[in-house]
Amino acid sequence: MPPAPTGVADYAFRLLQELRRFGAVEVNASRADVFLYHLGNNQLHREIYRRALERPGVVVLHDAVLHHFFLGALDRQRYIEEFVYNYGEWARGLAERLWEDRARSAQDPRYFRYPMLRRITEVSRAVVVHNPAAARMVREHCAAARVVEVPFPVWRPAVAPECELVRWRKQAGLGLRTVLFGVFGHLRESKRLGTVLRAWCEVQRARVPAALVLAGDFQSEELERAVAPLLEGVIRAERLSDAEFWKLVAACDVVVNLRYPAAGETSGVGMTAMGLGKAVLFSATEETSMLPPDACLRIEPGIGERASLVEHMIWLATFPGHAREIGRRAAVWVREHHAPEVVAERYWELLRALI
Repeated sequence: MPPAPTGVADYAFRLLQELRRFGAVEVNASRADVFLYHLGNNQLHREIYRRALERPGVVVLHDAVLHHFFLGALDRQRYIEEFVYNYGEWARGLAERLWEDRARSAQDPRYFRYPMLRRITEVSRAVVVHNPAAARMVREHCAAARVVEVPFPVWRPAVAPECELVRWRKQAGLGLRTVLFGVFGHLRESKRLGTVLRAWCEVQRARVPAALVLAGDFQSEELERAVAPLLEGVIRAERLSDAEFWKLVAACDVVVNLRYPAAGETSGVGMTAMGLGKAVLFSATEETSMLPPDACLRIEPGIGERASLVEHMIWLATFPGHAREIGRRAAVWVREHHAPEVVAERYWELLRALI
C-alpha cells in the first residue's frame, strides 16, 4: 500500500476504497472467504507472491511478464529450475544463457517472450488481467486457468486550475500556440526513450511550434548517461510530488507513452492521461489493441518506429485541433468504459462467485 512508490500500490489502495462499498474487505487478513493479491514485476511483491502460492486466491496481474521478478528474487540454480518448470527440460540451456545475460534483460526481447506464469496461474482460483495480451499469456501457461479480463479503472486525479497551468507554461517559455509533448513516469529502457529523444531532435529541425517535457526519474544510471547528449532543448522535471506530476500531465497537449518490449501491462499513466482529455501516443502492441483507434494514436514498433513518431509529432504540432479532438474522444471513452465504480463491481461479482 502507499507510500510504496508504485502504480500498483496506488491502484490497490483506490480499489480497496471502491470494494468496501460492497462489503467487508481487510488488508493482509490472515483469514478470509477469498484472498485478492496484486502482483507486479517488482521485488516489493516477493512476499505477496509467496502468500499467493500458499493460500490461493484471486491474482491481479499488473504485469503479465514476471521474468524480471524471478531474476531479482532467485539465485542462479533456483531461477533455472523455475524456468524449466515453466518451459520444460529442453529449455535448461536457454535458461542458463538468459541468466548469464541478465544484465541486458531490461530491453532484450528474449526476456519478454517468457513470462514465467505457470506456477502462480496453476494454483490461483482466478486471474484478473486488463488487456488481451495478458489474457493470452496466462492461457499459454495454464489452459485451465480462470482468466477474467476487466477494464483498467481510471481515477481522475486532482489537477491544478487552468490559471496555474497557464502560468507554468509561461514560466517554461512556451508560446500560446506551442504544442507540449510529455513523457511521464519511471524512465526505463522499455519506454523507448532513445527513440523518443532522437525523434524529438528531428521534430526540432522541422521548426514546428512544439516542446517536450521529460517528467520522472531514470531507473538506471546507464540509461541516463546514454540519453544525456539528446536532452538539449528538453524540459526536465524530476522528483515530483503527485500533485506536481499530474499538473504537468494536465499542462501537456500530447502524452508519449511508448512501451516496447511490452510486458502485458496496461499503462496507468497513459489511461489516466486519456481520461484527462489528452491525445496519447501508444506503441501498437496487443496490450493496446482494445483501445478505440479514434481516441488515441499508435506507433508501430520496429524499423519504422522513429520515422512514424516524427511524422505524428509534426502533424500534431502543425494541427493542434486534431490533438484536442482525439483527447476529447479519449475522455469520453474512459468515462464510459473505465469508471472505477463499474470495474469494482466486476471485481466484487468475481470474488462473491468464488466464496
